[in-house]
Amino acid sequence: MKSVRLLLLAALMLLPGLAIAHEMSMAEMELREMARGEFLWQWSATNDKRPSMEEMTPRWPPGCIAEGGVLRCGEQGLKGTLSFDAIGKSYSAVLLKVYWLDGQRRVYTLSGNEPRVQLFGSADDNRAMGEIAATYTVLGIEHILGGIDHLLFVFGLLFLVGFQRKLVWTITAFTIAHSLTLASASLGWLMLRSPPVEATIALSIVLVAGEALEKRTTLAKQWPAALAFVFGLVHGLGFAGALQEVGLPENHLPVALLTFNVGVEIGQLMTVAVAWGVWWVFKRVPAAHLARMPLLYGIGSIAAYWSWLRVAAIFG
Repeated sequence: MKSVRLLLLAALMLLPGLAIAHEMSMAEMELREMARGEFLWQWSATNDKRPSMEEMTPRWPPGCIAEGGVLRCGEQGLKGTLSFDAIGKSYSAVLLKVYWLDGQRRVYTLSGNEPRVQLFGSADDNRAMGEIAATYTVLGIEHILGGIDHLLFVFGLLFLVGFQRKLVWTITAFTIAHSLTLASASLGWLMLRSPPVEATIALSIVLVAGEALEKRTTLAKQWPAALAFVFGLVHGLGFAGALQEVGLPENHLPVALLTFNVGVEIGQLMTVAVAWGVWWVFKRVPAAHLARMPLLYGIGSIAAYWSWLRVAAIFG
């Protein structure tokens, strides 16, 4: 396709800084119970970086005292509210892993919306279902709105289809597809390496932008829902990769998985709504249609540049 080739050539002119598409900045802490009420704690390296105390300060439950890397909570154990200062600033969330003396492990995700967790002195997780649902819904919204590549794919679909009835089926197909692979990958039923997935996501944006630039009627324009479904399967694997970084509560896994996906859908609908608002405002401007081609070349060129880097990462 001529349009796709032009997009690939234009990508060579972009700066390396555009290579970063979507990263959820996660801080990760481990708490390991060595004796009754006594824990070793440390920040784990994520992306070769550990939070400093200035960036993320833990607020231990009452009765717990930290001395260096040792947390002593006495006979009551690790019981009460644990929170972190500054979630949402340097880091969007904290992944807390607690290894209990009886060998059980629990994983908790704290975000700016839910910056604290209630601990009960054992592996029993009695968090309310509503608390988990709220946390993972917000994380889903944050991921889709912070995931530039996913948003560019949605914008590409909007340019390809336009605001007409066919768009409903196209967005629905994309939603169903990425929901299927998100659930399958998060539950461990489907395992693929991240680099090929990320490369395919970038290439999907190039293809959609190129198809939207074509003046003739292509198969993608005739059957956009089929195109959205096929690439939605790949984007779902990208969502699953982000969710695996965040972690899932083992005894509330279905709720967390469902609400994360709901959050992704809310963010996606917000994006479509904003795009429709912009289109409605400018559709009466005579020269507004002239922006269509530059915007599509911009979307495709950025995605093409990501494609070069991500394909190279597969073999790197």
